[in-house]
Amino acid sequence: MADTLAVVGEKYSLLVLREVFLGVHRFDAIARNIGAPRDILTTRLRGLVDAGVLERTLYSERPARYEYRATRAGQELRPVLLMLMDWGDRHLAEVPPTVWRHKCGADLDPALMCRCCGEEVHRSDTTVRFQVPGWSAQGPE
Repeated sequence: MADTLAVVGEKYSLLVLREVFLGVHRFDAIARNIGAPRDILTTRLRGLVDAGVLERTLYSERPARYEYRATRAGQELRPVLLMLMDWGDRHLAEVPPTVWRHKCGADLDPALMCRCCGEEVHRSDTTVRFQVPGWSAQGPE
């Protein structure tokens, strides 16, 4: 989790991903929509590209301008953002600012599902197994 947060946990990183998932791909539009200072946004975009979350493609040669799109790894973060949005809508917003609609026609109510059995995952359904030698629930030994 710490390694993941090193990539997407800095201020504005998840907002950049939100914008990309909404179809906003150009620097100026991303900057306008999230309100990040340009130098900070440049650093966040570079970090997300370096981590393989976004890819940068040239859309204008003079001056050189780029669009940012989610890579396969970046697309895998979409459910994470949807779950965060759902949590915020339930605990922080009087009225959800956006509503996502599923292809079935219903408003999206995201849930964590087990790929193996297809059941929704609840806290009491899981246990943890540490695969890194020397680690336990108390941390490194």
